[in-house]
Amino acid sequence: MSEEENLLKAAKKLPWEDRLAHKNWKVRNDANIDLAALCDSITDPKDPRIRELGHFFKKTVADSNAPVQDKALDALIAYLKAADADAGRFGKEVCDAIVAKCLTGRPKTVEKAQIVFMLWVELEAVDAFLDAMDKAIKAKVAKAVVPAIDVMFQALSEFGSKIVPPKRLLKMLPELFDHQDQNVRASSKGLTLELCRWIGRDAVKSILFEKMRDTMKKELEAEIVNVTASAKPTRKIRSEQDKEPEAEVATEAAGSGPSEESTAEVSNEIDEYELVDPVDILTPLEKTVFWNGVKATKWSERRDAVAELTKLASTKRIAPGDFSEVCRTLKKLIIDSNLAVAVEAVQALGNLAAGLRTNLSASSRFLLPVLLEKLKEKKPTMTLALTNTLQAMHKAGCLTLADILAVKNKVPLVRSLTLNWVTYCIDTSNKATILKVHKDYVPICMECLNDGTPDVRDAAFSVLAAIAKMVGMRPLEKSLEKLDDVRRKKLSEMIGISGGGAPAAGGSAIPSSSSVEASDGGFVKRSAASMLSGKRPVAAAPAAKKVASAKTGGGKKADGPTQTKKAAEPEDVEPSEMTLEEIESRIGSLIQVDTAKLKSTAWKERLEEITKLKEDIQALQELDQSVEILVRLVCTVPGWNEKNVQVQQQVIEVVTHIASTASKFPKKCVVLCIAGICERVADIKTRVQSMKCLTTFSEAVGPGFIFERMFKIMKEHKNPKVLSEGLLWMVSAVEDFGVTHLKLKDLIDFCKDTGLQSSAAATRNATIKLIGALHKFVGPDIKAFLSDVKPALLTAVDSECEKNPFEGAAAAKKTVKAADCAPSGSGGGLDGLPREDISAKITPALLKGLESSDWKMRLESIEAVNKIVEEANKRIQPTGTVELFGALRARLYDSNKNLIITTLTCISGLASAMGPAVEKSSKGILSDVLKCLGDNKKHMRESALAALDSWVAATHLDKMVPYITTSLTDAKLGAEGRKDLFDWLSRQLTGIAEFPDAIQLLRPVAAAMTDKSVDVRKAAETFFGDIVRVCGPEVVMKNSRDIQGPALAIVLERLKSHGAVPEVHDNAKTSAPSWQAAKTKVGKSNGYGSKAGSRAVSSRGVSAKAAKSEPIMSVQDINVQSQALLNIKDSNKDERERSVVRRFKFEEVRLEQIQDLENDLMKYFREDLHRRLLSTDFKKQVDGIEMLQRALPTMGKEIIEVLDILLKWFVLRFCESNTSCLLKVLEFLPELFDTLKNENYTMNEAEASIFLPCLVEKTGHNIEKLREKLRELMKQIIHTYSAAKTFPYILEGLRSRNNRTKIECTDLVGYLLDNHYTELDNHYTEVVNIPFDHHHHHMIMQISGQLKNLQIVASLTAERDGELRKAALNCFAIGYKILGDEIWKYVGKLSEAQRSMLDEKFKWKYREMEKRKEGKPGEARAALRRSVRENGSDIAEQSGEVSRSMPGPVFSREMYAPQEPQMERHHHHHPLARPSGGVIGPTDWNEALDIITYGSPEQSVEGMKVVCHELAAATNDPEGSLMDDLVKDADKLVSCLAAKVAKTFDFSLMGASSRSCKYVLNTLMQTFQNKRLAHAVNVRTLDNLITELLLWLLDERVPRMDDGSQLLKALNVLMLKILDNAERTSSFVVLISLLKPLDPSRWPSPPSNESFATRNSKFSELVVKCLIKLTKVLQNTIYEVDLDRILQSIHVYLQDLGMEEIRRRAGADDKPLRMVKTVLHELVKLRGTAIKGHLSMVPIDMEPQPIILAYIDLNLQTLAAAKMLTPSGPVGQTHWGDSMANNPTHSADAQLKQELSAIFKKIGDKQTCTIGLYELYRITQLYPKVDIFSQLQNASEAFRTYIRDGLAQMEKNAAAGRTPSSVPMPTPPPSTLSPKFGPLSPVNTNSLNSRSDQHPTNFTLPPPSSYTQDDRSQVDSGVSSGIDAIRERMKNMQLTNSGEIQINGNTSSDHHEPTDDDPPAPVVPVHSGVLPMDEKALSGLQARMERLKSGSMEPPL
Repeated sequence: MSEEENLLKAAKKLPWEDRLAHKNWKVRNDANIDLAALCDSITDPKDPRIRELGHFFKKTVADSNAPVQDKALDALIAYLKAADADAGRFGKEVCDAIVAKCLTGRPKTVEKAQIVFMLWVELEAVDAFLDAMDKAIKAKVAKAVVPAIDVMFQALSEFGSKIVPPKRLLKMLPELFDHQDQNVRASSKGLTLELCRWIGRDAVKSILFEKMRDTMKKELEAEIVNVTASAKPTRKIRSEQDKEPEAEVATEAAGSGPSEESTAEVSNEIDEYELVDPVDILTPLEKTVFWNGVKATKWSERRDAVAELTKLASTKRIAPGDFSEVCRTLKKLIIDSNLAVAVEAVQALGNLAAGLRTNLSASSRFLLPVLLEKLKEKKPTMTLALTNTLQAMHKAGCLTLADILAVKNKVPLVRSLTLNWVTYCIDTSNKATILKVHKDYVPICMECLNDGTPDVRDAAFSVLAAIAKMVGMRPLEKSLEKLDDVRRKKLSEMIGISGGGAPAAGGSAIPSSSSVEASDGGFVKRSAASMLSGKRPVAAAPAAKKVASAKTGGGKKADGPTQTKKAAEPEDVEPSEMTLEEIESRIGSLIQVDTAKLKSTAWKERLEEITKLKEDIQALQELDQSVEILVRLVCTVPGWNEKNVQVQQQVIEVVTHIASTASKFPKKCVVLCIAGICERVADIKTRVQSMKCLTTFSEAVGPGFIFERMFKIMKEHKNPKVLSEGLLWMVSAVEDFGVTHLKLKDLIDFCKDTGLQSSAAATRNATIKLIGALHKFVGPDIKAFLSDVKPALLTAVDSECEKNPFEGAAAAKKTVKAADCAPSGSGGGLDGLPREDISAKITPALLKGLESSDWKMRLESIEAVNKIVEEANKRIQPTGTVELFGALRARLYDSNKNLIITTLTCISGLASAMGPAVEKSSKGILSDVLKCLGDNKKHMRESALAALDSWVAATHLDKMVPYITTSLTDAKLGAEGRKDLFDWLSRQLTGIAEFPDAIQLLRPVAAAMTDKSVDVRKAAETFFGDIVRVCGPEVVMKNSRDIQGPALAIVLERLKSHGAVPEVHDNAKTSAPSWQAAKTKVGKSNGYGSKAGSRAVSSRGVSAKAAKSEPIMSVQDINVQSQALLNIKDSNKDERERSVVRRFKFEEVRLEQIQDLENDLMKYFREDLHRRLLSTDFKKQVDGIEMLQRALPTMGKEIIEVLDILLKWFVLRFCESNTSCLLKVLEFLPELFDTLKNENYTMNEAEASIFLPCLVEKTGHNIEKLREKLRELMKQIIHTYSAAKTFPYILEGLRSRNNRTKIECTDLVGYLLDNHYTELDNHYTEVVNIPFDHHHHHMIMQISGQLKNLQIVASLTAERDGELRKAALNCFAIGYKILGDEIWKYVGKLSEAQRSMLDEKFKWKYREMEKRKEGKPGEARAALRRSVRENGSDIAEQSGEVSRSMPGPVFSREMYAPQEPQMERHHHHHPLARPSGGVIGPTDWNEALDIITYGSPEQSVEGMKVVCHELAAATNDPEGSLMDDLVKDADKLVSCLAAKVAKTFDFSLMGASSRSCKYVLNTLMQTFQNKRLAHAVNVRTLDNLITELLLWLLDERVPRMDDGSQLLKALNVLMLKILDNAERTSSFVVLISLLKPLDPSRWPSPPSNESFATRNSKFSELVVKCLIKLTKVLQNTIYEVDLDRILQSIHVYLQDLGMEEIRRRAGADDKPLRMVKTVLHELVKLRGTAIKGHLSMVPIDMEPQPIILAYIDLNLQTLAAAKMLTPSGPVGQTHWGDSMANNPTHSADAQLKQELSAIFKKIGDKQTCTIGLYELYRITQLYPKVDIFSQLQNASEAFRTYIRDGLAQMEKNAAAGRTPSSVPMPTPPPSTLSPKFGPLSPVNTNSLNSRSDQHPTNFTLPPPSSYTQDDRSQVDSGVSSGIDAIRERMKNMQLTNSGEIQINGNTSSDHHEPTDDDPPAPVVPVHSGVLPMDEKALSGLQARMERLKSGSMEPPL
């Protein structure tokens, strides 16, 4: 035996003192164990050893060794269980020791300490316990405070407020509210809520709330709302437990009758008075003006002095003292002559009585006679004050019934009011008191029954009735014998009414669980903080039903006194009569009013006085005390009989003001006014004010009361206007207030019986409008109550209801101020529609039928229930439905499944019809409904979910959560049921922002996230995200402590993604072994079979088995939880992808690749994850995949960043071929690709080349289960990646050495043909770069129509393997079904035997298609084209053309392209160059355009291929007829493509391939590469196209698309090509118009975070860049553009802005405006003064003048001043050289050549031919000697004739005074006839020929000498006036710019030059020689011609 064992053995012989204090801890430990055993053996509480052992524990519980301390607490617990109340002597010292040493220990130690405290309370050592708690809450460590609060909370909760005095707790709480630790504050709030359950909310609020911060007040108020003061103790103290058997025997003997004890318990409430500390008021009273003030002569000073006492006495509890002098003073004041002083004194006495209670008894008896004598006062204020004070004195115990004197007063009013007070005293006294005094009071009452005053007799009857109700009729029988029969009958009736019969027994007292049960069953630790967020303490499961039933019974009894109290104090709505004198006396000094004037016979005096009264009332600050008296005043004088309309209006406005201003408007005031107001509504002159007043009344007291009063008035009134106009007001009231406060049954009955029965049409119409307004709020159900209305009226009602459709529970526009105006349900729920009582229809026969053995009878009974609900208009009361639900519950377990479904439907109907009441009536049937979700039939589960939908609509989700929580823990629910239930819960939480009760579902959700079923896990994880959203991550984190095992790891992982940082607390560490144990247990149950791989192995089983060696989460893993699972901060994915070798063929992984993979995993994956992934143990690898699987839903973007690394790791796993690991990989990969799809991400080429070769090769795995999973994965990848991109990898698989791989790949080819053949049949040549070795050599593989690769499949028909041949033949059978006989073009060279096999297979397929009625082979393609052409893309999608439908909303942009739903179809077909092989797609040009227009983005690609082919053919033959045909359709083509741009980009943004985007941009590029085609596009189409392209260039989503960078580059290149080749005039016009802000509807949807102003600014910057590009080359293209149209565009832009906006933008340096100025400046610079000849499309004669003119003149002046302007252009212009500039003749020739060249160009264009002819006509007028037709020698005769006819027409128009803009040419010029000019004359031919290459024409001018002098003078006169006008205008503009405008011919000499930043305002020229409109348009041209003739080239002034 060792030394230590000897020591322990020897120590056992020592006395207890030595053993418990031994220095060796093991000795002490053994001693405590032995001590606990000894205490357990003691059975008698009086055993002397109990007293001997008690003093040891104060030291043992303070032991420094934690294990010893635990054992000491165990011993103490055993001791306290054996002891009785006598052990309480040791309580103080032991409790203090525990507080000092145990509350900061380990959790188990703290829990045992709490058990000890509870046992001390049980032993009645409450004071010692609370003293210790007082010290504990002052601890510096918050860790010790929380357990102390929790144990106080639990003590109060279990023992109740009788044992644990709330007063002590209320004193402790205030300092805890401001504690720095949030857990302490939360616990203190929970303790406060528990106090509310015991002493009531009001008491807690009045005592504690003044000591709290505002924030805590708000939080607690929100929590207190849900707390009801109905708590009952669940644990008894030890002394009561000993009596418990006797009590049970007594209960059994008493039977069902209620015991006195239980009645006392129900009625006994904590008195708030006892909870409050007394307050001394005598000392503060000395410091006030009370004693001096009561002696003052002024009544107001006396009143104020008494008010000081009233204020001080208002405290809840007053400290006792000598109040005799105060009471003597009050006696004098009560009989004061001034009413206000007396009332204040009476109120002060009432406050003293309430605060002092019995301490005021002597003084109360002294004051009672005075108070009773004062009852003779008729003033209501005095009567009210006396009544309240007398009642307070009796309630406080100051007076008893024995103290009340006999009623012998001479005044009848005193006698009646005294008797009423006696009645109150009897009602509020107990039975024993009444039994003592009733003999004294009955004779007095009998005497008063003979009183001559009716009020006294009635009061005496009330006293007798109260006595009879309290003590019964037997003691009164002798006295009542003297009564006559009439009085006896009346008294009997009163007793029956007041008593209401004996109260029924509400059930026995609540059975409380004994302390033995509590301790034996284990301590249930409850936190005070658990009371927060609406949580309630949950009782143990076995006792739950008992407690619930007890609450049901006890609740009825408890409600009795409450209801009596409420009924005793209803608001008095019937006003008593009051004379004008009384009103005047009560008003007192409140307001000065001259009633004589209000009664004056002169209406003006009345109006003046009522106006003054109105102003005085409006000036009052506080109206609440005087509301009734003021209303009585105006109702009396002038009163409602006032005849003058103006006075009436003022009276109504006064009442309205009072009602709207007062915080409480009594209903009796409404009664005083409403009759008069209703009559005023009928008068059109006062209708508006009256209706407003009624609305104000409704806001004050609720519309329900107003409606009720108006019903009576309108029914009896003789004036039909009162009824009709009152109904119209009701319509407005319903619209304002809704129907919440109305009794709809009464309102509907009134409409039916009175409104619709009226003979007046106006009344009926108003009633119909009212019903329509009701329909808006309550819906069509209201029509069911109008079934007996006449058909004609019913039709009108239906019509009105259609105008007011049902809007549901719309929010009321106005609210009701009255706090006691609760919504009126009228037995009908929230909408107020009445519900029918169906209890009579639920007969025993019906219930018996539901239990019948015949299923038909059961079905009939269920249908009978449905019929009952239908007949009740689906609105029923809960009465009598309890038994019905019980019978229906049995049917939920019926053997006939169809009956169960029918029962579920019936329960749904009952829930909808009953509303919220269904929860109580159904008796928990919801749990049985939830069990139906465990059925394997989908229909059954759907019916159960439908029942849940009805249930949640009728009640609320929070009521259902406990049932759902229980159901989710039921193993019988099944995987499908759990999945459906989680999905249903997610749907319910979708629209909810906050739902704290959802936290109760955390544990079942956490368990479900580790479920074996993938679907359950997914659904649970989705719902977990919803829980985090509606409860908050903090709450979830707090409640996650209760979760253990692997579920905790998942919860913590998910919480990280929601922003919550998991705490690493002790519980997590200590629970790690339990995880391991749990995992081991699961591993045993889910282990492998005897043969590995012989059956499918559960992935959860794998991970569970793996956990034997290592848990999923070790402590080390928890420590790294703060890190992100994936570290992508330094990820460089692009660089990794560049190093990937692209190949189709699979090659084994090399060692260096594995090393790179390991480095990447360690770099980017968290330590615990990469440790598992790189492990050689496949079990750890599976664990790693599970970690990824759990993180997948929340880390989609991060996984995309490391997708290539993951795919490499999966390739490695495929190569290792571990079956268990592969199963897990194949479970994870589909989820991964689904996530990629949800993130709109598609694998790029590098990732595909990493993964697909290996995947294709492994599809031939030797395990069938794996092959199936691989096959499904391949189909998923085909669907999400691309069929065309996947096809080459599958083709490579056909060359594999593994026959199974070949078979699978052949099947995949068949699958591609069947589902994606349009993507494979690509007649384009796609070039794919395939790097086939590491020497960077590249092979170009051309796949010209991928279907030709089917010959590889065809070659497999010669293989030996029969399965392979069969697969190849099946593949071709699918191809034959789709392509028909064209399939033979793709088979390649085959032997006869192979062809024979194929032929037989095709014949078989043909027969099979006929048998299945699938049509004929090859019809699929034709059907597709027809569906696209005729019905658009919808039918095509149904037929399978669209290979996939992308999830999510489809965002589109509104297109402004011309809408052409029925496109013109040309009957001629363009010749198409087709490949020899058959191609599925459009067959001609028009069909291609149709597909582009109507087809889906993927389908339109086929049309664009045809278009591109045609464009290429036409470009190769530019002069051919094909190009001419295409030019005609160019605009239509571009319009189609412009509309398609948005559709293709939107389609790609949803995750689809960008293939269609590339095609549409490529087709547009090919179109605009040809100038002829580009010029054929009209302005509107070009506008739509440019707008669309620029918007997509700006779209932030494009770079994130598939190949987004390439698309952006393509958009840029296309835009540049359009600017280069499109008609430049149109480009200028479009771009200038786009400088204006873009319509918001044209921006993409959904909108970005940027404002429209910001986006418009970016858009304008792009447009400006385009204009800059066009403007830069304007010098070379000036003669290619139509200057008139460009100037018109600039004019429109400037006019739209206006001068004010231009000035503002110029100051802000606006880029669009600056660009327009730049374009204009460049045009003026290039054309000089000739620019004014191009203003034909600008209305230059408008007033004021166009802004563009001012800018042109400014630019001309500026350029001339800078010497940059020649008469017709800038210096150095390339069109004429220096020699020309120096030679006037040459310059004149060149200038006229330029002018005529531009004019002939305009005539050649059909759009500007009219303007050109007009300009040519003006030149012939200016230069009659110039022979125009000699210039057209090379032109055709048709063109010359057209010119001649046009000039003749222009001459006629000029004669008629018409302008070219008003007379368009009816016929455009011949398009094929372009003028080819010859020389005008041989003059200057050499000089012209030397420059001929620079001019489009080759004609010369006649020399100036050929003109005669007369001609010259004639022209001069015309030109001079134009020049003078221009000079005058420029002069005025300059003056305007300088701020000095010419007035009456006087101008200032100071002015400045206009600048570009300071634009001139257009000034109307004042020169007398202003030309008419056509002359103005050509004034610049005339000036230039004059200078040309004179030969002077001076710049203009």
